[in-house]
Amino acid sequence: MRLTPPIASLALCLALALPVSAQTAQTAQTAQAGQPASIDAPTAVERKEQGNRVTENIPEIPAELVERLNRYQNTRGASVDGWTGEGCLLVSTRFAETSQVHRVCEPLAMREQLTFYREPVAGVRVAPPGAPRDGFVFGKDRGGDEFSQLYWFDARTREATLLTDGKRSQNGGTVLSRDGSRMAWSSTSRNGTDRDIWLRDLRSGQSRLLLQEGGSWSAQDFSPDGSRLLVTKYVSANESYPGEVDVATGRVRMFPIDGGKAAFDGFRYAPDGEGVYYVSDEPVAGVPSEFRTLRHHRPGQGAPVQLSTAPWGVDAFELSGDGRHLAYVTNEDGIHRLTVLPLPSHAPVALPELPVGLIGGLEFSPDGQRLAVTLNTSTSPSDAHVIDLRTATLARWTKSEVGGLDTGRFVAPTLVRYSTFDSVDGQPRTIPAFYYRPSKPAPAGGYPVVVSIHGGPESQARPGFNASIQFLLDELGVAVLVPNVRGSSGYGKTWLTLDNADRREDSVKDIGALLDWIATQPELDASRVGVSGGSYGGYMVLASLMHYSDRIRAGIDIVGISDFSTFLTNTEEYRRDLRRAEYGDERDPAMRAVFDRISPLKNAHRIDAPLFVAQGRNDPRVPYTEAEQIAAAVRANGKPVWFLMFNDEGHGFRKKSNSDYFGAASILFWQRHLLGE
Repeated sequence: MRLTPPIASLALCLALALPVSAQTAQTAQTAQAGQPASIDAPTAVERKEQGNRVTENIPEIPAELVERLNRYQNTRGASVDGWTGEGCLLVSTRFAETSQVHRVCEPLAMREQLTFYREPVAGVRVAPPGAPRDGFVFGKDRGGDEFSQLYWFDARTREATLLTDGKRSQNGGTVLSRDGSRMAWSSTSRNGTDRDIWLRDLRSGQSRLLLQEGGSWSAQDFSPDGSRLLVTKYVSANESYPGEVDVATGRVRMFPIDGGKAAFDGFRYAPDGEGVYYVSDEPVAGVPSEFRTLRHHRPGQGAPVQLSTAPWGVDAFELSGDGRHLAYVTNEDGIHRLTVLPLPSHAPVALPELPVGLIGGLEFSPDGQRLAVTLNTSTSPSDAHVIDLRTATLARWTKSEVGGLDTGRFVAPTLVRYSTFDSVDGQPRTIPAFYYRPSKPAPAGGYPVVVSIHGGPESQARPGFNASIQFLLDELGVAVLVPNVRGSSGYGKTWLTLDNADRREDSVKDIGALLDWIATQPELDASRVGVSGGSYGGYMVLASLMHYSDRIRAGIDIVGISDFSTFLTNTEEYRRDLRRAEYGDERDPAMRAVFDRISPLKNAHRIDAPLFVAQGRNDPRVPYTEAEQIAAAVRANGKPVWFLMFNDEGHGFRKKSNSDYFGAASILFWQRHLLGE
């Protein structure tokens, strides 16, 4: 099991866009008067629209920089989607503009492309052996709007058929029954807000609404006979509720929770259909649990048995189709470790040595004798590998390109910890961070630094392969620090909640403490520090600039929140209450006052550094108006602002040409405003 969780009115959108339009008109009038506007003038706006791309004040990208970046931007990875009945692997990889599904039938054999779309394909679920139809389910949206529709790919005809309503609804979390005759998934199609659970008979093609209890529900697993369905209701990162639905009647039975409230990250029936395996931070024998561990519970046989051990949590688990093995992955300070248990003994089996890094895509072969995994390290992109459980050997099935670069020059990070502003039990609280140090000797004055801040905030920065970081290290001699500030996942539920609601800026103080730490490192140049981040990490960039502009030279905000009140008002309806659980409720006057106090938009006059704002026009999470309003406000404050928006993207840039342009513009921004070139 892979563990995962109205747009603003036209008048409001236009109102937020007016400052940009007005400045554009003023620039045009100046040019017409014979006084060409310079993009170096902070309040001037040079707006360009080229195809799907809108830019403001971004200079032309030098051909030399494009050429220099070319090999780094032509790295790729491959991730495991599942096994076909004949023993081939389905993998997702990109050979053109977007990631598509491919088939590989032997180690390092040809990758045969199966889907061909302009939009990337995701959420692949392969029909099990013996299913009435041979093929797989996949999801696809339009321009990054995340209103994904589900399709059936027929392996015989190579044709795809729409399974969902095809309208403005979000569909995903597909689960197939053991015999492949039924499919359950979550959808917002009923009212655009709640995630209900739908059921489809894949033989007849008939779909029906199975569960509509309000809130955000997801299907987890069918019982072996297909008569029952495990489900969970998600409330927040620290709160969810498991239950079981009778497929015939739709009646739901919720499970009791020790302590009344806990997080659950997945449920699977045991092979006999009676017991369950699941991941939770529910108390164990009355003892509170900080981490989400793997448990097994069989009704009538006492308390649940904890199978994984603290102090680390479980990120993913999977059971083999034949019911003989279970695989799970623990997250140990951002590094993954794989364990495979035989069932029902639960005694770990011997495994081959795996590279230190990240592990995903757990998929057992149809005969249960092999386990496919996606392996990724800081010095090699994702690739599909297969473990033979009988011989404890590892075989590589894909070898993704790295643009012809010398992988021996790639740098792996070290894990450092620095003290922050508060303490725990009388001892300074420390923040973990991955430190990428250039291999070249430090120049006089030390390495310039880019601090990269992850989004979420209930997420975690991990040392996976990143070609952009390798370019900064090897080509520009820039050190990179990637912190996991309070509020990050992977360090227990107390850590996860330390930045909730009115404690939001405590995580920003953790960035201030990192700036203090940088100043104590002789090999780092504290006078040349930049910050970059996406989504919630974009808010962190803006907030850091708001508080520490005297210590930060420049920042890049990617699809970031600029004001929590406007964000919560304008984010898609199906997300609003989920985000209020994390950030606070803007309808509460006291909470709104906090949002006003910490708002980068309302404090734009305090941002005293160059800013690059990048956004997708179709973003359902952080509406594009968040980007437009902060760009206009900071520019009006007299600071240089670069602005980039792609009209065919959403919450991030998934098309290669768009990602390449943004990457080149980002490097140019660092060259000008961090390095002073």
